[in-house]
Amino acid sequence: MKKSFLFISCDEAQHICDKAQYGEASSWERFKLNIRLAYCHITKSYSVKNTKLTESLEKADVKCLKAEERKKIENQFKEELAKQQQNN
Repeated sequence: MKKSFLFISCDEAQHICDKAQYGEASSWERFKLNIRLAYCHITKSYSVKNTKLTESLEKADVKCLKAEERKKIENQFKEELAKQQQNN
């Protein structure tokens, strides 16, 4: 199958959409994505859902554990698990 210079596949469009969501897509990739969005309802739907997901995550203000906090909790869990196994 010959690869088109301007038109991209749905899979490639979704990948570029993900990159564009985080500011990692080049202007040429965004241009090709916009062409795809003009005629492909599947890609357009994916883009809309992707945007909603990103907005939801930003609104949620998710806080993640730092690596050292996670390691501390993991060690505590392993200690408690070892105690439980010794008692049985």
